[in-house]
Amino acid sequence: MSLSIQQLLENKGITPKPEHLELLKARWEGMQSLRSHLKGIAIDDADIAVRSIPGGDHIDN
Repeated sequence: MSLSIQQLLENKGITPKPEHLELLKARWEGMQSLRSHLKGIAIDDADIAVRSIPGGDHIDN
């Protein structure tokens, strides 16, 4: 049995607001959908990176 995003967060002591929970559910389902397309693909070909830069993206030219 898989846990819902709400259960996963509550297990970590995080209680999101109801309006945030709906957004998180949608994003979680989207990530799970993308993940399901990776079956049968070599792990080296399935790398995903998320980069967070405080203050936004900065491009130096």
